[in-house]
Amino acid sequence: MELQSKLRMLAEKVVKLKEQIDTEESTKHAFVLPFINLLGYDTFDPTEVVPEFVADIGLKKGEKVDYAIFQQGVPIIIIECKNWKEKLNAHNSQLFRYFHTTKTRFALLTNGIEYRFYTDLEATNIMDEKPFLEFDITQIKENTIHEIAKFHKSNFNIDEIVDNASSLKYTKEIKKLIAEELQSPSQDFVRLFAGKVYSGRLTEKVVGEFTDLVSKAFTQTISEKVNDRLNSALDKEAEKQQEEDKEPERASKVETTEEELEGYRIVVAILRRKLPVERIVHRDTQSYFGILLDDNNRKPLCRLHLNGGNKYLGIFDAEKRETKHLIKTVDDIYQYEKELLQTVDYYGDT
Repeated sequence: MELQSKLRMLAEKVVKLKEQIDTEESTKHAFVLPFINLLGYDTFDPTEVVPEFVADIGLKKGEKVDYAIFQQGVPIIIIECKNWKEKLNAHNSQLFRYFHTTKTRFALLTNGIEYRFYTDLEATNIMDEKPFLEFDITQIKENTIHEIAKFHKSNFNIDEIVDNASSLKYTKEIKKLIAEELQSPSQDFVRLFAGKVYSGRLTEKVVGEFTDLVSKAFTQTISEKVNDRLNSALDKEAEKQQEEDKEPERASKVETTEEELEGYRIVVAILRRKLPVERIVHRDTQSYFGILLDDNNRKPLCRLHLNGGNKYLGIFDAEKRETKHLIKTVDDIYQYEKELLQTVDYYGDT
């Protein structure tokens, strides 16, 4: 995914440069503006990204928020920035005031490392006290990237983001409570489970004994779940390795056709704009003609299915799911030039 790659590069830049950044202004230019850019907004277009956006508050005139992102002449996100060394907790009240006057649905408070997105779930046009999306760009998780992508210029939809914000916000709060209970179970939490397995009276002594039992039971359950996932992944990897070990035997039964090689040459002609030719490798199998990056099964570029009644070009998405496109001749591969070039971007080491 292109956004994932850009976020990773920005995170590396933040880690590398932060000790050389001393002011709020340099934090904006080094960290925050690149973040706005990777969301698809042109920071050099004053109709799209407005610096020092005026957000007058009652009798206080000339109040300004650091940036406002506009779409069709309407502010959609206001952004308040702080020096990367500053903690954000003390500054959301300032953003709260700006939110009310600008009529936007989204506000972002950031120091270039921590990012907190707010909306107005609890009362219309009044910014919620807690963010619905919060992350540290240097420790970003894959599921968070999917949420960030919704703010990209090409994806931005106010209703969809607001609808999802409620789920994000309350899921985050519930996860926080679960983590706290696992760390130090409360009496209510212990009584909930003890009452279901213990038939006697839940005295203070009994609750004290069950506190340790409940904590151990949850720890063991999580550990077992993790082990099950790991074992499942290892089993799949072993099966995959067995399949790969059989490839030489199968290869002896595979006959590569001139049509497949012609299709391969067309794919190379398209992809060589982004890749050296030697990195584009073909591997023929009994069921398809595969074209790989660096001869790596985990980096498929496309597949040609040419030996059946119909001919297909198989193209992969960011999750490595294949979609087959019907083609009449291998020349039709040229029609999917954009999709093939996009596939290269899924592999960040290119």
